[in-house]
Amino acid sequence: MDTPSEALPRHNIVLAGFMGTGKSTVARVLAARLGWRMIDSDARIVEQVHMSIPEIFASRGDAYFRQLEREIAPQLAAIPHVVIATGGGMLTRAENLATFNARGMVVCLNASPESIWARIGHDRNRPLLHGDWRALLESRKAAYAAIPLQVDTSGKSIEQVADEVLALWKSEST
Repeated sequence: MDTPSEALPRHNIVLAGFMGTGKSTVARVLAARLGWRMIDSDARIVEQVHMSIPEIFASRGDAYFRQLEREIAPQLAAIPHVVIATGGGMLTRAENLATFNARGMVVCLNASPESIWARIGHDRNRPLLHGDWRALLESRKAAYAAIPLQVDTSGKSIEQVADEVLALWKSEST
C-alpha cells in the first residue's frame, strides 16, 4: 500500500469512451481552459510508427495496435498537466486503465448509438466503423461501465461536456 509520500500525484485528466463520444474535441477545450497540453493517444501512436490508424489496422492488425497502446500508456501517464484523449479501446484493457488511474482522473464519455453515428458515420478514417460497430460498442460496455466517472455527451454541446468534466475535476481535486 502506498504511503502518502510514495503516492504519485494525480495530475492529468484522461478521457475514455467509444469513438464518436467527443474525447478529442472535449480534450482540446479542457486543455485550453486549464492552460495544459492536449495529447491524443492515437495521434501519438501515428507519430511513433509513421503510419495512419487505418494503415496500422490493415497491415499489422488489431493485436499490434493494442500492443502499441500498452507501450504508450505509461509514457503518456507520466507527463504532468495534460488532458489525454485515449483511443476508444485503450482503456478497455485493465492494465491501461490502472496506469492512467494512478496518475490522472479518468472520465468515460458516453453517447447513444444514434449520436455516435450522427457524429462519425461519414468518417472513412475509422477502420472499426467498417464492421459491426454496434456489436463492438456492446462488447465494450462493461469495460466502460467499470470507469467510475461517467459523462453522457448525447445532445450536449462540447462546452457543456467540458463543464461537466471540469466540475468532476474540481470535486476530485478537493
